[in-house]
Amino acid sequence: MATYAVGDLQGCLQPLQCLLERVAFDPAKDRLWLVGDLVNRGPQSLDTLRFLYGMRDALTCVLGNHDLHLLAAAHNIERLKKNDTLQEILEAPDCAELLDWLRRQKLLHYDAERKTALVHAGIPPQWTLQKALKRAAEVEQVLLDDARLPLFLDSMYGNQPDVWDKDLSGVARLRVITNYFTRMRFCMADGTLDLKSKEGIDTAPSGFAPWFSHSQRSTRGITIIFGHWAALEGRCSEPGVIALDTGCVWGGAMTLINIDTGERHSCACEEQP
Repeated sequence: MATYAVGDLQGCLQPLQCLLERVAFDPAKDRLWLVGDLVNRGPQSLDTLRFLYGMRDALTCVLGNHDLHLLAAAHNIERLKKNDTLQEILEAPDCAELLDWLRRQKLLHYDAERKTALVHAGIPPQWTLQKALKRAAEVEQVLLDDARLPLFLDSMYGNQPDVWDKDLSGVARLRVITNYFTRMRFCMADGTLDLKSKEGIDTAPSGFAPWFSHSQRSTRGITIIFGHWAALEGRCSEPGVIALDTGCVWGGAMTLINIDTGERHSCACEEQP
């Protein structure tokens, strides 16, 4: 039995199948962790989602910003953007089944035995693991609540508030939590976000730094596996922090890692399974 983690898929099914074949992945006994952004921008968003759904019992998955965007577009088709590749999912006969599975996934997963967390973008430096799990659970509960979900999906877009405050409530509270887990790259030590900068580490705005680099980060001592930040190209020198988005959908490669051995595999988008 082996446990693997793979970077952002974004509708690129062939590289995923290439990687799973390379490690002889067996869904009956092996486990695959997904860092989120399962769909969008790539050529096979529907096929990717169906493939994952078919092996769902072997998966541990957290949601990314593109996954939440898909849920929002299903609620309000006007949310679709020019470069989205989500229309085929929304028109599929099994759309409701696929999206019901998707919204049941977490924002943050923690494996206590391995002392390893899985998240799409990161964990803000001011939160301990325990606080992060509690905040993630707030959004996860709303995703399962048919009555509250539409308002959340309509209100989750936006960059404000840009820092956590325990007195926040309603959609503002949910939005900043969601932005931390699914959109964060640069922030200040107190968690103040910059959500406009998307390039490499050396492009940090004045006063900001990569979320994982702050010396007082409260999650030091646990391993964090994340995706989202393609400009890092999978390179992160911070101990205990593993970056897995290597920009497959942008012409790079998809990366898979054996969580227990650290062995890495990569497969370029044009490679066939």
